[in-house]
Order: sequence, then C-alpha cells, then structure tokens
Amino acid sequence: MAIPALILNGLLKYSNQYFSLPKGYYSLRSLFIVLALLRVKSLEGVRYCDTGELGKLLGLDRIPEVRTLRKKVKYLSEQGDTQGWSKELAKSWMEENPKLAGTLYVDGHVRVYHGKQTNLPKRYVSREKLCLNGITDYWVNDALGQPFFVITQTANSGLLNVLRKKIIPKLLEDVTNRQTEQDFKNNPYLFRMGMVFDREGYSPEFFKEMWKKRIVCYTYKKYVQDRWSTGEFEDKEVVFPNGEVGEMKLAERGVYLKSAKLWLREIRKLTESGHQTALITTDYCNDIAQIAGKMFSRWSGRELYDATLWN
Repeated sequence: MAIPALILNGLLKYSNQYFSLPKGYYSLRSLFIVLALLRVKSLEGVRYCDTGELGKLLGLDRIPEVRTLRKKVKYLSEQGDTQGWSKELAKSWMEENPKLAGTLYVDGHVRVYHGKQTNLPKRYVSREKLCLNGITDYWVNDALGQPFFVITQTANSGLLNVLRKKIIPKLLEDVTNRQTEQDFKNNPYLFRMGMVFDREGYSPEFFKEMWKKRIVCYTYKKYVQDRWSTGEFEDKEVVFPNGEVGEMKLAERGVYLKSAKLWLREIRKLTESGHQTALITTDYCNDIAQIAGKMFSRWSGRELYDATLWN
C-alpha cells in the first residue's frame, strides 16, 4: 500500500533529472523506494530490519546492507542536486492543488541535538520547557498539513527574518500566479496568496511590506488587553479546509495602526469559557467565517507534523 502512495506523491517523478548512480545491482529507483520505506532514525537501524522481506517488495533478493546504503547515500548527496529536486517537487505539489496552495501555513519546530560533534546554539524547546542545543526547521504546509518544503536554520534569526529572506522569495518564485497585473488594478483588495503564522511573526511593518507584494497575513494579535462586549459576537457557520463544518461565535472590528499607516481586520472568537482569541489580518476579501476557518485550523498541520515526527 505504501509504494503506490509514495509514487503518487512524486517520489520517482523527477529523481532521474537530479540524481544518478554508477552501474550496479541496485538501481536508483530501488534505492529511493528503500529509503522511503525504511522507518529508522539512522541507517544503522537497517541491521535490525527484515531485509529479505523488504527486498521481495521490490522484486529483489534483499535490500542493500548498511555499508552499501551509506556509500550510495553519500554519493547521491555529493553528486546529486537535492535542492533542485526538492524545489521541483514542491512546485509540482502546489500546481496540483492551487486552491490549497493559495493559503500557506508556516510553523517553526526545534530539533534537539544531543551529540558532541558540533556546538549548536541553544533555543527554547516548548515540549521540554528547557533551552537545549538544536536547529530550527520552518515547515511550509498547506491547509491540510501537507508539507511543501522546509527551511533549516542552524542559527535562529527569528521567524520574520526567515519569512523575508527565505520563504517569501521561494514562494513568489514557485507558486503559480493565477492573477494578472490587470486583475490587481481592477480589484485593489485582491491578493496572490495568504500566509498563516503564530505571534512571533506579528509586525505591522511586515504586514505592510507583504501587502505591497499582494500577500496577506493571518496571525494572532499581540498585547490584547481589552475585552469586547459579548453582544458583538454572532454564531457563524465555519467550513474548515478539510470539509468539516462547525459553529463559532465571532466578532469583527477594523483596526488602524498609526505606526504602519495600515488598516487591519481584527476578528475574535468567543469560547465557551468566555475567553476571546484575537486574530489580525490584511485579508480584505474573504468574509469573517472564511478567515476564521483558515486561522483556527492551523493546528491541524502541526498535529500532523508532530504525529509523523513521533512515529
């Protein structure tokens, strides 16, 4: 069941364009499928796998032994173009789901490093409530949690810096633009894509900078101290990206930020406990229920990532 799913996701679609192997018993196709099927943290774990059973899935006597795998993986990483392959796959996934690629979710995750080979900077790990050595991966997913690409930062320069210098330029290059310049002139509120991220990316100057590129931002509002009257909230039917339908008590106000000279929409959700969750956005097109569905579904991508990580 796994092999058709891997092929459908494009595992072998562009592999021959960016990688090659010297002539030998194991082909490039077999090696890619083996590496994708193995559920081991390191290649050393292959010693404890049923190599013969896995080999039968591929029509071989057995999968490569550890030394052979290490040798071939090293060759692929040195001679192949992993960045080009990753970029081609991400672009292909976005073109297959243009509607989902219209709203992208950015989440940062810390990978803790327990080795002694290198001295990595410390960063806060929320799940362990400690500052530990590690690197930060910034995952870019669609609304269903399907990953497009990942940016790895050894020195954590912050979400805003990564968005400006790494993620946004890549998206502008890779995401197929369905709108024309004339469309933007005809509709001053039309945008080319939306970015959903957490409070770390809250910055009025960044919102304005992105709006000039016709990219709208969705994030949680910082420094919320006031409470809105419960009479402002209305029951709204919200459709989430996965098709699930729910009801939320929502309210909306316009907010003018003097520092950036920019109007924003502030939307709040009232929970059963009386808590008000505030989000802020430069999306002037979609209605309040559509925006709530996009923002309050962002955890689905993180839960999917965490489940994959721990499995």
